[in-house]
Amino acid sequence: MRAGWLLLATLLLGACEQQRAPLYLPSGEDYPDKLSAWGVLQQRGGQLQPAAGVLPYDLNTPLFTDYAYKLRTVWMPEGRSAQYAETQFDYPVGTVLSKTFYYPRDAKGRLLRSEQHGVEALQLDRVRLLETRILLRQEQGWVALPYVWDEAQRDATLDWAGTSFDLQLQDATGEVLAVDYQVPDANQCAGCHEQQAGKGVQPLGPKARHLNRNYAYADGTVNQLQRWQAEGLLQGVPADLAGVPRNALWGAPREGESLEHQARSYLDANCSHCHNPEGPGRTSGLYLDPATPLGIAYGLCKQPVAAGKGSGDRLVDIHPGAPEKSVLSFRLHSTDPSVMMPELGRSTSHREGLEVIDRWIASLDGEC
Repeated sequence: MRAGWLLLATLLLGACEQQRAPLYLPSGEDYPDKLSAWGVLQQRGGQLQPAAGVLPYDLNTPLFTDYAYKLRTVWMPEGRSAQYAETQFDYPVGTVLSKTFYYPRDAKGRLLRSEQHGVEALQLDRVRLLETRILLRQEQGWVALPYVWDEAQRDATLDWAGTSFDLQLQDATGEVLAVDYQVPDANQCAGCHEQQAGKGVQPLGPKARHLNRNYAYADGTVNQLQRWQAEGLLQGVPADLAGVPRNALWGAPREGESLEHQARSYLDANCSHCHNPEGPGRTSGLYLDPATPLGIAYGLCKQPVAAGKGSGDRLVDIHPGAPEKSVLSFRLHSTDPSVMMPELGRSTSHREGLEVIDRWIASLDGEC
């Protein structure tokens, strides 16, 4: 093995069903060319699934990415764990987070447009694998690495430049949606994950409010934060989860989760990594993070920094009672690269998500 690679004792059958174990790379830039070398995913019996010792996880309300499904995993070196904090966990050196993007296929091989949560194993003849993104915590900080799957779905290759796929997605009614799916380059990965300007890459999904939900593991259903702690991946989880923040469950809100909570959870997942007081979008003065009260800083009756095309000639970011007068709705609906928000990660609009946002704006009282 190359110098600096420390193989731990966790069993992995890789893409070629050879025995490997999760890779520990605390420093250096000698990143594997093939995804299988990381040892976090295994192919066995026609399925792709987390390797032994690698834990799958899911989010309450996830980022929208052209209706792609995601298989997310976390691995940490033996004896190391993250430290719980309400806003951002402190992850140990050696942590590997993976996110595999894919679409399901029907019996005729057509790609399906749908959304779901919590799948531990993918039946390879019923999915189209696109990419796997690796986030690695090294001594100097986090690094983002994009891997693109080959057509045979046997392995993925590190692709610093990114790529694209022209896809046709079909929904339950038979309607076909054309998608220009973009695999981001390494700089775009890093840019999206810089939630504090100048502070470098940080994980966006695995935070308390996103993880605080039940997950149907193979050995039973349990809250993810509790499972992470039981597995030794996380320390300091509050004993009473009632006090832990929790975003709304996308697509099937729990009892008591208001329309406002659903809408703000969606904006948190899709927008707040940039639009927060320390993020790259802070110069807009529009803060869509959970800590910002519902007021002018959150966009209510706030005049946008952008004008003309970028605002759709609308006068305020959120106009109570009128999504058709709100810049926020205009930019979320748009697929014009010079207008749309988020700027990356989608080529189409999320009709189900925007229905929630527009219905929430329409429910707001007041005048500007």
